Amino acid sequence: MADENSKKLVSVALNHEENENKEDFVDPWNVQSASATGVDYAKLIDRFGSSAIDSELIDRIEKVTGKQAHHFLKRGIFFSHREMHKILDLYEQKKPFYLYTGRGPSSESMHMGHLIPFIFTKWLQETFDVPLVIQMTDDEKYLWKDISIDEVQRVALENVKDIISLGFDIDKTFIFCDFNYIGQCPDFYKLIVQIQKHVTFNQVKGIFGFGESDCIGKISFPAIQAAPSFSTAFPHIFKGKRNIPCLIPCAIDQDPYFRMTRDVAPRINLPKPALLHSVFFPALQGATSKMSASDPNSCILLTDTPNQIKNKVNKYAFSGGQATVEEHREKGGNCDVDVSYQYLKFFLEDGEKLEKIRQDYTSGKLLTGHLKKELITVLQLIVAEIQEKRKTITDELAREFMTPRKLKFDY
Repeated sequence: MADENSKKLVSVALNHEENENKEDFVDPWNVQSASATGVDYAKLIDRFGSSAIDSELIDRIEKVTGKQAHHFLKRGIFFSHREMHKILDLYEQKKPFYLYTGRGPSSESMHMGHLIPFIFTKWLQETFDVPLVIQMTDDEKYLWKDISIDEVQRVALENVKDIISLGFDIDKTFIFCDFNYIGQCPDFYKLIVQIQKHVTFNQVKGIFGFGESDCIGKISFPAIQAAPSFSTAFPHIFKGKRNIPCLIPCAIDQDPYFRMTRDVAPRINLPKPALLHSVFFPALQGATSKMSASDPNSCILLTDTPNQIKNKVNKYAFSGGQATVEEHREKGGNCDVDVSYQYLKFFLEDGEKLEKIRQDYTSGKLLTGHLKKELITVLQLIVAEIQEKRKTITDELAREFMTPRKLKFDY
């Protein structure tokens, strides 16, 4: 238990009252929380106007599908939704829907936090047996980052291979990069322009905070992320059908795009997409720090070796433990701020084991070093498995996933 972490915990306690009054800031590009426990998600639900995922919805998912709910649902990792009950109604009526999620490719290697929507989306696809489209917003990253088009396209292909290595089914999954797909599919571009026509500059300024010095590419981009929410964007999959509803699993910071999309949908006579929102994955340094693949010490990369994982967790993972072993045995640890425990909530599937760890750490029976050791073992196994699969993913296979084509569904 490092003294540095203990000093941070004291600082957290001293500033608690002051930070309690500060509002979290969340938009698609920045997430800031003054609290060591991270963003206040109950407040975010109120501010965004979504609905909490409650036990009633989880029970209904299990009843309708006949399968156990994913631990991301049971543990509140996916915590908010828009109209998920409508999707379950469709499934009960044997009517079609599809899944849409995405990734902004800005770094050659994805990190563990990037996996959260894809792990859950894969479970949704397998549970409901529906098509999935994955948008790689290479154009967005070119507009927002200091990166060339050639480089962002190269990085996007590497990220596509990372995503495929999670085990997506090529017969049910279409992955596309915006730079390519806009040229391949005139219907996609027509839909983008339709959306652009129905959103004013004042609206995007209000939703996204764009200013007068932002390039016009940024201002028009939200329509490109909105377009895959509608089945008309994929004529090769849906045979031109306009009425196939969409379910979007994503982190809550992406919701502004889809609030705009849901507002536009009735004006272009298309169905509003439904959404499932996840919490944010904390940086190793704690919930008040920003995780970034450009800062390798803030995250576990999918390219990290077992030794790098071990060293990063031991050196950087913020501890909720006490300053000394004696004090920790007496007072116990704080799982709400301890990053190792928070990561285990995401990646340790065994619920009984997780609960025992929580009890033992909170009581002081389990020390920080042992908690970190548990996490290191879990992460090393997951990353090693992904790396093994990743070796088998060729450029050719990636391009097959990215070829516009009919999937294993008839419409």
